[in-house]
Parts: sequence; structure tokens; C-alpha cells
Amino acid sequence: MEIGIIGGKGDMGRWFARFFEMEGHTVHISDIDKGMSLDEMGARCQVVVVSVPISATVDVIEKIGPVMAKEALLMDITSLKAEPVAAMLSCADCDVIGCHPLFGPEVPSMNGYSFVLCPARTGNGSWLAWLKTLLQKNGACLVETTPEEHDRFMSIIQGLNHFNTIIFGMVMEALDTDIQKLKPFTTPIFEEKILIIKEVFSHNARMYSEILTRNPYLPAILDQYEQTVREIKHLIEIRDAYTLQKKLQNAGDRYPEMVKQNPGCTSVKE
Repeated sequence: MEIGIIGGKGDMGRWFARFFEMEGHTVHISDIDKGMSLDEMGARCQVVVVSVPISATVDVIEKIGPVMAKEALLMDITSLKAEPVAAMLSCADCDVIGCHPLFGPEVPSMNGYSFVLCPARTGNGSWLAWLKTLLQKNGACLVETTPEEHDRFMSIIQGLNHFNTIIFGMVMEALDTDIQKLKPFTTPIFEEKILIIKEVFSHNARMYSEILTRNPYLPAILDQYEQTVREIKHLIEIRDAYTLQKKLQNAGDRYPEMVKQNPGCTSVKE
């Protein structure tokens, strides 16, 4: 089978190129001014994977969609799903599956990691069955949902989470904090936070910025964030430790013990 990856020179594009090649498929790459043209890719490839920055995804889909054969499969692996899936349905006549691998290019395999699927147009179901079989064979924990539900959940899992990290880092910058002077006093948790801040600020600033600014569900969550900060700040200012303690205990009751592996996953390889 011939599989095309648009954005194949990026980190995740390279990861999936290796993955499909190891599965025995012929992989063609298209990237900025490099590799196969989109017209040729649409004509030759049975499967095309869009792996470009969020802000470029719809533009790419609008170019590749119309040249895809009706019998083919068009997928994307961006962090948001509603807009790309709608674009794929609008621009292509082939099968459409929105995907979100919940891991980064630093992992050696998808074994034990969640992989979100948003089947949008599946014809007779053969492409969806092919993809599920391929992912489960490699140990992925499949999560099937709608693009809208995915984006709502990601507004918390990615949006709120990354927003909190960014605020932490920017406050430290505003305080002109000397990290080297803090080093002798740091705890393991603090060191881990610093590494995450460095990742967000230095290595993937564009990706994190687009995750925050393009999720339509995030602004309402940040309104609640702002209100909660004001409430906690007030308790700190008046030194009301008792009320703060009760709030922490009440909130803590909502959090079950987390397990690393998706409890519904049955395909993890030993």
C-alpha cells in the first residue's frame, strides 16, 4: 500500500513515516518545498495523513481533499478535531477519519498509549477496520468519539493544563527569577515543572500557542480559572487557612486514583 504523509519532515510526520514503513507500506512525503506534490500524492496514495501545524491544517486539506480518489482514506493527526474533520468532509469524497495520537515523537512505540479516532465518513467500514486493526496490533488504546467531544475534553487536558504551565513560567519571568539560585532548594516536583515549562516555551511554542488560541471551548474554562484564582487569592490575603483547607479537601474528593493505562484498553502488548 502507498501512504502519503503531508508534513512528513516534522517530528510526528517522521514518526508515522517510520511506523508505516515498519508495517511494510511504501511511504511518500510532502513538506514545504520538498517531496511529492499534493496532486501526485492524491493520485497515487491509498491513504493520506495530514500532519502539519494546526493553523495550516485546513489549508492543506483544501488542497489535498479534491484530488483524493473516492476509494481512498484521508486522515489528520492534529490536536484539535472539529475544524479539520469538517474540512475533510467538505473537500474530499473519500473516507475520512480524524485522529489524535495522545503521545509525542519521543516515544518509541504507541504501545500502551491512547489513540483517539473520530470516524466521520467510513463507507463500507473497511478503512476504519484496517486502521483499528493496525493500531491495536501495535498496542494502542483506541478511544472513539466525536470531534466536538474530543475538543471539549482537550480544552481541559491540553488547554487548561498548558495555560497553567504558561502562567507559571511567565510569573517566574515577571519576578525575574534566577533558576540557578533556586536550584539548591528545588524539589523533584518543581524540577519536573521547570522541564515542562522549558519544553513549552522553547521547543514547541507554536504548537502550544495554537492549541490554546484555536480551541473554541477554552475561553469559558479560563473564565472559571480567573474566578477561582480570585477566590483563592482572597483567602490567602485574609489568611483564612481553614476555608482554604476545606476547599482543597472538597475538591480532592473528586479525583480518583489515576491509573497510567487506559482502563478500557485491551490491546497493550507485553
